[in-house]
Amino acid sequence: MSGAATKHTGQGRTPQQDTGQGYDARPYLPEGGGLPRLRRAAAHCRGCPLFADATGTVFGSGTRSARYVLVGEQPGDQEDREGKPFVGPAGRLLRKALFEAGLDAREAYVTNAVKHFKFTVAERGKRRIHKPPSLREMTACRPWLEAELRAVDPDLVVALGATAGKALLGSSFKVSQQRGAVLPMPDWDALGEGPAHDGTDRRAHLVATVHPSAVLRATDREAAYSGLVTDLRAAAGALG
Repeated sequence: MSGAATKHTGQGRTPQQDTGQGYDARPYLPEGGGLPRLRRAAAHCRGCPLFADATGTVFGSGTRSARYVLVGEQPGDQEDREGKPFVGPAGRLLRKALFEAGLDAREAYVTNAVKHFKFTVAERGKRRIHKPPSLREMTACRPWLEAELRAVDPDLVVALGATAGKALLGSSFKVSQQRGAVLPMPDWDALGEGPAHDGTDRRAHLVATVHPSAVLRATDREAAYSGLVTDLRAAAGALG
């Protein structure tokens, strides 16, 4: 989606949209209002089929005065149950890494590219196993991320992992190649279209790194964690 942002009232939705088959969250966005109104509207989003199995929408957390925004992939099991982003083990590790990198977690707005938990259930038992969102699901949910970024208007965006990077900069993004680099952020209503061109008047920048859950899964966790902190230090430098 490029150009001026399209506003929707949430009226006139089709049955296909209300079952999530429309794969588009835009009809559920409120017209005007800040983060509280967006959060209330997102609670009723059926922009893709993921709403059907998740406990509820997990919207972003933080204030509109946040200096930087952390964007992850999607809620995990604990986040889905509590309704808040990054409250599980990955979130605890992230807050530790932010502190070591010199970033104040109180200045962050934290959210995900996809707002509902996607999972499969283990063959034995009731354990819910994370399943990565599809490109279609990520694209359907992107209007919420655009709206959050417009409302906060941060100086810096940190993409945590490949899904967040693709949601912000497009499908050609590769976290392994672009992590730690300070990139120009596209306009909030042009997410997914690649970095802004040189000379953009947008003051925000983007730094990508791995998702903290990848650190928890790493064979050499110490090295993976060190790399995360190094990338976040680059983000701290860009934030000034």
